Amino acid sequence: MRLLALDTATAACSVALWRDGAIVARRFQAMERGQAEALMPMLAAVLAEARCGYGDLDAIGVTVGPGAYTGLRIGLAAARGLALAAALPLIGVTTLEAVAHGVPPGRAGDMNLLVALDAKRAELYLQPFDPGLAPLAAPAALLPAAIEAALAGRVPPGRLGMIGSAAAVASNALGGSRSYRPVPVDAPPLPDAAVVARRAAARLEAGGAVSPPPAPLYLRAPDARPTGQEAKTRRK
Repeated sequence: MRLLALDTATAACSVALWRDGAIVARRFQAMERGQAEALMPMLAAVLAEARCGYGDLDAIGVTVGPGAYTGLRIGLAAARGLALAAALPLIGVTTLEAVAHGVPPGRAGDMNLLVALDAKRAELYLQPFDPGLAPLAAPAALLPAAIEAALAGRVPPGRLGMIGSAAAVASNALGGSRSYRPVPVDAPPLPDAAVVARRAAARLEAGGAVSPPPAPLYLRAPDARPTGQEAKTRRK
């Protein structure tokens, strides 16, 4: 099976091709902006390196959020277009799941994990996982001061491995906690299409649902809001 995966949802742009159990081509570049310009050249480079055409693909994987509103829509639009044009199944993977599964085997030991991504406007996107990487709670957008209360009753007290682009902020917020001891974990802080490809392939091979197409996971309203005459027009 050949599965093409892409991610533009946070502060990076990446593309990877998974073929018969392994990543055979990958491109990754950290970037706050510019994913729309970088994505298609990356797609072309990955397909060329893997000597694979769009007609050779069996499925598409993509991150569905949470993440930057514009970046998320760039990746989803591209993935939906490719899947529709080639009549391929489209599998969505959350950015938080992608970061959790990007932790190298054995790196976190037997600790529960907290993925924390920068959501801007002082908030964090958060989700806890157990040592086997099963979610312990749903994704959430929270202020740092609300993290401990959100974990209580869902995550057992003790050491808590911290990963993601906002891991340091979340660790500081839990610094005075009597229930949790934050421990930094050396792992990639952003989603990577290579991980997305592996997760999407595993889901597809396990018979996971791929219809209807995955919807974006928005945990808050976009930063850009209509003002003036535009807002009045939308209310009519």
